[in-house]
Amino acid sequence: MIVLNRRHLFALAGAGLAGAAAAGCGSRSASALQRGREDGVLRVGLAGERPYGYSAPDGTVTGEQPEVARAVLAKLGIGGIEAVQVGFDGLISGLQQGQFDVIAAGMTITPGRCGQVAFSRPDFLAPPAFLVPDGNPRGIRTFEGVHRARLRLGVLRGSAEEEYASAAGVAAENVTAFGGQSELFRAVAAGKVDAGALTRISLLHELSRNPGSGLTVTPGVTALVNGARVVPAGAFAFARTDTDLRDAFDAALAELHSSGEWEKLTAPFGFTSDNLPPRDLTTRAVCSGTATL
Repeated sequence: MIVLNRRHLFALAGAGLAGAAAAGCGSRSASALQRGREDGVLRVGLAGERPYGYSAPDGTVTGEQPEVARAVLAKLGIGGIEAVQVGFDGLISGLQQGQFDVIAAGMTITPGRCGQVAFSRPDFLAPPAFLVPDGNPRGIRTFEGVHRARLRLGVLRGSAEEEYASAAGVAAENVTAFGGQSELFRAVAAGKVDAGALTRISLLHELSRNPGSGLTVTPGVTALVNGARVVPAGAFAFARTDTDLRDAFDAALAELHSSGEWEKLTAPFGFTSDNLPPRDLTTRAVCSGTATL
């Protein structure tokens, strides 16, 4: 198993060496699945968002999706992962440009993204929530409420929550997009925005790392897009041409879900059985906006 330490991870992402490094490994004409089996590793794209995919203090690449990916790839005869970290809003373009073979960053399935990448079967459910001052003095409970009160909202740049805010009518001038979750957290703590929106599990993870911040996380909320309730399913994402890799990955991921192994792998990152998608929830339904829970 190959894991890049923090120095290597950022060198690949910042200096643009990921493609050069990969050029010497396997045949670029082979499919991603074939290359992964030949090279023994697959390249994954991360955004440094906890608890989905990030570099730990010792440099180890970890998080819910890297750990699940390792288990899935082992079933496919691929020994490990190499990681490339980019900004969240650069994940899809990085995948399309061949910087990495799969996005393992907790990306939410949305109809718009479905036209750009090939999502795996849903990996987890993670509803959005709001990061607010203790006591929630503004009474923030929905994106529509943020709109009606004309509050200032912080989101992660390129996130699904940015889309939810727009769909709810929150004015663009009242939305500030940040490059990372720590930056978003600090903005709420400093009063630069009235609330921050992100998946609840991500906000709780950040809150646990900042005790005494004077902030709290609301219960999970339901987002509406075009009047329909959003099913907050996250997944791995592949290039649309890598259908063999996606299909093989899906079959192994389904085994993890049904065997109970997924819950053991994800528990250290705050995931529970509540985050496990129903067996009949399909990516096709989520992509079309017709999925229900």
